[in-house]
Amino acid sequence: MTLTGEGGSGKTWLAAQLCAGTRSSIRKDDTMITKAPAPSSTAIGDVGGLAGPAAGLLFTTAIAGAGRLAKDPFPAPGSSAEVIRTYYRRSARAARFNVACQALSILAQSRYVVTMARVASRHRTHPRLLTGAVLVAGRAAVAALATSAAFQASLTVPKDDRTDNEVLATTRRVFVAGGPVHGVAYGAFTAATAVAAHNTGLLRRTGAVLGVLSTTANLVTPAYFRWEPTGWLIPIGRFSGYILSAVIGVRLATKRTRPTFAQHS
Repeated sequence: MTLTGEGGSGKTWLAAQLCAGTRSSIRKDDTMITKAPAPSSTAIGDVGGLAGPAAGLLFTTAIAGAGRLAKDPFPAPGSSAEVIRTYYRRSARAARFNVACQALSILAQSRYVVTMARVASRHRTHPRLLTGAVLVAGRAAVAALATSAAFQASLTVPKDDRTDNEVLATTRRVFVAGGPVHGVAYGAFTAATAVAAHNTGLLRRTGAVLGVLSTTANLVTPAYFRWEPTGWLIPIGRFSGYILSAVIGVRLATKRTRPTFAQHS
């Protein structure tokens, strides 16, 4: 049986085709058929990354929309029970809008946590450790926000039998769960995702620096209990983290690799 020629010429031709990366097969009539190989990799964009910017956008919408709908300013920490009651009585629509958008933001953030866990699993040196950190910290942050939203939702339900202490306690739980507790968990999540994204090429140095600053701001939020001016770190840490998530998420969703061909020997 010959391929395309006799003796050495046929072998030379076959070797050249293999080196070029083609696949060959021999039909029953002893003729050679060559096929171009399919790319071994194609576009690898992960649309799950868009859940990151979506979470930030929905949370921002919750705050901004509630502010537009409210008839009174949102009660600051330390407000009296009467001020809190007045807000949730006169601005119940705004409060419910806030809670609804937060719920959507929480769902998007949950999806983003899963997506970033996949990114962390591609870390070159510590994939298991980093994946675990992303999942644990991310889920803790989601749980803290969900707890805060649930307590806030309870305040939108008209109840005349709640004492001042009960109103104040519920409002404090809204703040603690959604502020410092979420800040610590979100800070750890931001750190883990920044490391994973930088290691896999999704973040450059500027993004990595933003990750460090956001992480620091979030982790320091419990200082509010000792020094109230540090309360500004809560929104700074959260929104800088959302910006970082948007950068990573968009790059992840639009990431592409050039097709490469399988090599044969």
